[in-house]
Amino acid sequence: MKTIKDYFSIKELVCPDVYRRFGESAWNFFDPRLLDTLLWIRKYMSLPIYVNNWDMGGQLTQRGLRCNLCQLVASKTKNGQLYISAHQMGQAVDFDVKGWNAEAVRQLLNSVQAELPHKIRLESDVTWVHLDVRTHNCPSNIYFFKG
Repeated sequence: MKTIKDYFSIKELVCPDVYRRFGESAWNFFDPRLLDTLLWIRKYMSLPIYVNNWDMGGQLTQRGLRCNLCQLVASKTKNGQLYISAHQMGQAVDFDVKGWNAEAVRQLLNSVQAELPHKIRLESDVTWVHLDVRTHNCPSNIYFFKG
């Protein structure tokens, strides 16, 4: 049976600073519900899912686990803003699915929500799929929110 590591490298799921410091042990920072759900979606769709691409020379670095050195987090801290994101807690990823736009992925997930292994939240009206498992107050298997 295939596992999350058969489909994703840890480098795809964490920022470069986390990988440099923790390497493969960074898997331990993720909420198992997130990894289960990401694996389920990957198997269900049978298509590549793209999170970060910094390891292949791309510009995407903050779509998985974010640390305090990540520009998005660091800039909020510098401006005195409180910022506690599901990305910082290992509970969120932003991703794209090969050949699909984000809204189509959200609609598909909504149509099969009863089959999902865990409750999820999806951000509406963005050009990527933001998925997180910070679902303690979610009334249904999928909760849509606007960032």
